[in-house]
Amino acid sequence: MKQKRDLWSSRYGFVVAAAGSAVGLANVWAFPYRAGQHGGAAFVLLYLASVAFICLPFMFAEITLGRYRQRNVIGAIRAIHPPKAWHGLGWLCLVAGVAILSFYSVVAGWALGFIFKTLFRSEAPFSQFVAQAPLVVALFGLFLLLTVLVVYGGVRKGIERWSRWLMPLLVALMVLLTVRGLLLPGALEGLRFYLQPDFSEIDGRAILAAMGQAFFSLSLGIGGILTYGSYLSKEEDIVAASTYVAAFDTLIALLAGLMIFPALFAFGLQPNEGPALVFVVLPQVFEQMPLGHVLGGAFFLLLAIAALTSSISMLEISVAYFVDERGWSRKRAVWALGALALFLGLPSALSTGAVPALTHLSFFGDRSYLELMVFLWFDIFPPLGAILFSLLIGWVWGVDRAAEELSRGSRWLQRPFPGTRWSQVKVWGWFLRYVCPAAVTLVWLNALRH
Repeated sequence: MKQKRDLWSSRYGFVVAAAGSAVGLANVWAFPYRAGQHGGAAFVLLYLASVAFICLPFMFAEITLGRYRQRNVIGAIRAIHPPKAWHGLGWLCLVAGVAILSFYSVVAGWALGFIFKTLFRSEAPFSQFVAQAPLVVALFGLFLLLTVLVVYGGVRKGIERWSRWLMPLLVALMVLLTVRGLLLPGALEGLRFYLQPDFSEIDGRAILAAMGQAFFSLSLGIGGILTYGSYLSKEEDIVAASTYVAAFDTLIALLAGLMIFPALFAFGLQPNEGPALVFVVLPQVFEQMPLGHVLGGAFFLLLAIAALTSSISMLEISVAYFVDERGWSRKRAVWALGALALFLGLPSALSTGAVPALTHLSFFGDRSYLELMVFLWFDIFPPLGAILFSLLIGWVWGVDRAAEELSRGSRWLQRPFPGTRWSQVKVWGWFLRYVCPAAVTLVWLNALRH
């Protein structure tokens, strides 16, 4: 017997859940260090342009495909009857969701550990912390368990309910830490770096980094947003809801910069430290602040919350498939896929010093196993998935047929002006067919070079 499919209770429920899916380590961790590496304010402007002109049109398309038959990623692709070769894209999304969850939970587990490490003022360096196999595996397992328990509750009672609590808490913690950082002596220099653009910093690398960060930040191309869109009511305005999600996600990223750059400059530290910024540099900043151990604990708590709101969408991609297509109970799907992610994530958890054989993989550019997973499933697959989804929706399904679904419940596409709707659709179709795949192809090729 086919199970009745749950839906979001309201637009707000969808927005906080989908924004939670997008908000994650990409916003709080990756956005600040990439902005620091590429000129601060100049990078921010490029990022905003990428969100508006590349990511948002693609988000409309991904959510539209999900809502069309209100099915999981494989069911959604089958519903538009493309050649069978396209079904492989759906299967790749299922694999990507579990693979990303497996190593993402390792890094999120570090954030959980750093809450207590910072509160209790442990002086153990980061390299020593991540080399403690029992501790790292336990934290990884704990974070994965939290993810499983949220998704186990279902769409409304699990994902939506927790997103309604976690997202406001995340914003409140970020505002608190931002205000504290802005009050530090010397913070003005960091604010100037972040808000006053130097256009000489804009070059090809900065443009590609901003486009890549925008797609990375909004979790596009892996089927998570599509899956969340499948739980959206047919009466809901996709254009408005998507815009709110993108705006919320962008606000969190911008807040992360406001939170971090003034504090860095106040203590004479450089903003271009790269991935080490969060787990190596920022703890040094908190050590020098009054009540820094409390503020540091709050920071890593918000980092863990951001990771959790994102990880639940990664698990839901595959859970939705097994519930929709295979008739599994949610309980069975969640626990089975959680166990699979735990098994797949153990090499990542042990590759940061605990097991030397996993720390330096000479066949893959001397990367660790964790770095290899990040490269494959963050740098390579999401852009490739976005290219393929753009082609599938824009060319195989067709802009006109996609627009019929996009226009349901949309005031933006149903204004009573002759020709207005279709002129808007043509603009959207042009971006979806040409601009999005071309831009993301550049990002993808740039990632392959590294």
